[in-house]
This record gives sequence, C-alpha cells and structure tokens, in this order.
Amino acid sequence: MAATGVVAVLASMAAVVGLASAAVAVDAAGMLGSASPAVTAPSASASATAGTPFIKVVTGQPTQAPARQAAQASDATKPAKAPVAPCATGRWQRDIEENLDILDGYGAVTVDGRQTPGDCATISSFQRRFGIEPAHGQADATTADVAERIVASSTPERRRACGATTKVTACVDLSLQTVWVMRGTEMVLGPTVIRSGFRGHATPAGTYRINKRATQEWSDPYEVWLPYWQRFVGGIGFHETTTYLHDAQRGSHGCINLLHRDAVDMFDQLHMGATVRTFGRRPGT
Repeated sequence: MAATGVVAVLASMAAVVGLASAAVAVDAAGMLGSASPAVTAPSASASATAGTPFIKVVTGQPTQAPARQAAQASDATKPAKAPVAPCATGRWQRDIEENLDILDGYGAVTVDGRQTPGDCATISSFQRRFGIEPAHGQADATTADVAERIVASSTPERRRACGATTKVTACVDLSLQTVWVMRGTEMVLGPTVIRSGFRGHATPAGTYRINKRATQEWSDPYEVWLPYWQRFVGGIGFHETTTYLHDAQRGSHGCINLLHRDAVDMFDQLHMGATVRTFGRRPGT
C-alpha cells in the first residue's frame, strides 16, 4: 500500500475512535446530569490556580451557639457542690425549732434540738417559702439566720421603728434585711427577706414615695431586666432578684432585691405615691 494510502487509513481510524470517545463523554455527562443539577465548570483562570476550590459549602449555625458553648464549658469547669443530706441535723437545730415554733404557717416542730420527720417537713416548708436552697429540711446556718430575722421583724417594737403612716407604707429594715407592708396599723404583707446595697452602694435611709412602676424595666447601666420594678429614690427601687438572694457575698447597687413571689406581692400592695420608709443600715456597709 502506498504511503499516502496508509496515512488515509490511519486518519480514518483516528476519526472513528474520536467519535466513540465523544459519544461516551456525552453519555456520562447525561447520566450525571440526570442525578444532580448541572454545575458550571470553572473558568480557565480558576482552574489554573492549583488547589483552589470553586464550590464552597457553608453550614449555618445559630448566632447564640458560641456563647452557649462557652457557657457550657464554663459550667463544666465549676466545682461540684457538696450534696446536702435531707433532714440533716446541724448545730442550729434548736435555734431553728425555737423560731419556727413562734411563726405560724409552716407546720409543727418539737423544740428539743433533735431532728424528726415532722421537724424536717416544717423546716423544708420554711425554706421553700424564703427561697433557701436546697430545701431539704437541713438545719443549716442560712435557715437559722433567716428564721431569726423574720421573728425579730415580727415584733411590735420593730414595726414601730418603721414609723408607718396611716396609709400604705413599705417598711424596709436595712439592719435585719427584711421588708413588710403596713396599711395603717395592720401588717398586710411580710415580713420577708430582702437584699439591699453592698459596701460603696449602701441603700440610703429615709422616707420616700413610689414614683415609677413597671412589670419589666431595663437597666441601662447594668444591662439587665428588672422585673416588678418600683422606683422610690434616684435609680433605686424594689425589684425581683436576678441572682440567689441568700448569697452573703452579693449585694445590690442600692436597690431592694426581692424573691419572685414577694416582688409580685409588693407590686400588688403598693401604688404610685405609696410611702417607703428605709431605716437602719446593712451590716458591713
């Protein structure tokens, strides 16, 4: 066969192979296209950059996730609290029994310095009322302190120290860290526990009037909501506590912190213009 003939045959065979390869490529592309959306090929400049992806996958995350994860990590590093045995007898057993024997509404106790199931139930009821945690009926220092303060605030002498008017008066005893509400000579709420200003932010003693009320008030300086807000002097007022009330290391910036149920009750009992009498001084301020 002449050389020109050989070249013609080879060219013909190459053309056939090329057509077959093109057909296979078309079939493959069609199969891929039926399984997934068409993807635009990268430009020549993009392909020329080695290792540069042209498809970016982004997984959406809530904006709160980092903060929540940080909080969880922080909680995980906190030391675990020692468990409190239910109905544990402590050194304040008899003191608590004596004070709860004076107060009504929590149950009966036997004043003998020995814990019994009945004593435990009464102490637990008292602890739940005043937000003491845990409320396991244990005779601990916090329970003894609160019981003593409530009894002391219930005496006629302490009520007179408030100097209540003939109208509605909120009596804030800064020395005992308690509050009650008088309507004339009748006590209509309390006494119950509070937390006032700490050192450098002591709540001032004096006679004031409620001048602003709101079920929710935003504090700009401290960036926190103040539930059941009742202002009576400057930026100071009654509101529900945002932390554990019986943490002795804490204090307010002058406000009167209350348990939730007491904040609600105070909001119901007081009104615009109601008198607020603060007297005494918080220990350590």
